[in-house]
Amino acid sequence: MKTYVIYNKKSNNGMGSESLQPLKELWKDKKPVFISAFDIIYADFFRGLEPDDEVCICGGDGTLHYLINHVDCDSIRNTVYYYPTGSGNDFWTDIGKKPGDAPEKINQYLTHLPSVTVRGKTVKFLNNVGFGIDGYCCEEGDRLREQSDKPINYTSIAIKGMLFYFKPANATVTVDGKSFTFKKAWLAPTMKGRYYGGGMMAAPHQNRLDPEHKVTCMVMNGAGKLHTLIDFPSIFKGEHVKKKIVHVMKGSHIKVSFDRPTSLQIDGETILNVTEYEVKI
Repeated sequence: MKTYVIYNKKSNNGMGSESLQPLKELWKDKKPVFISAFDIIYADFFRGLEPDDEVCICGGDGTLHYLINHVDCDSIRNTVYYYPTGSGNDFWTDIGKKPGDAPEKINQYLTHLPSVTVRGKTVKFLNNVGFGIDGYCCEEGDRLREQSDKPINYTSIAIKGMLFYFKPANATVTVDGKSFTFKKAWLAPTMKGRYYGGGMMAAPHQNRLDPEHKVTCMVMNGAGKLHTLIDFPSIFKGEHVKKKIVHVMKGSHIKVSFDRPTSLQIDGETILNVTEYEVKI
């Protein structure tokens, strides 16, 4: 049996390699083989493993997103671990883990995943699809990352966006064939897990191991800038769902349309100028 560690050196604002030091101590008895994710083709690597080999994926949520879209995770027979070396690490938080915890087996979380179609392209997602100001935050975060290697503060971006830059859109949300309209939608994500944006509990009642594999669409709409800004911080504890401006819907087939283009993010990966997305189980 061999133990492999596949790491993303670009995670955590380029600090992915340095973030491996605690893992090396935790797993020193395993004597793992460390391989950069940029030196392999994922599908070929997993096909070449012996049945008793084990693999640890090291990176952020984007690294896991890449894994599930380049490997048939439903057919993996090897034990797959995860150790977070990203910046947001929402998946790690969602499965009840904390910074510094030992690697966790994640095979059960990599199967029966939902897919999202945007502009005719379909991909799987592990955490969420964000539409509205959350997409704007990822767009702005990407822009700032190109200018500096300083950590990105998405909360600050969101607040500034609400006050000055982002304009809400009118939205139509169709859940399992039933349609709803929402004026002045600020957020309209669909969640496989509870968290996104580096710690915001957007869907506190979502269970990523739901036996029916359903997802949650959460819409924040209708209020002006100041009212929305006052209610927005409650999202960090999941208490926003008690507010009148928040609507929660769960289903297996969700389509969200905006009446104007805005940015969208899938597990933190940004797509610009999108008017709709469709999620299927």
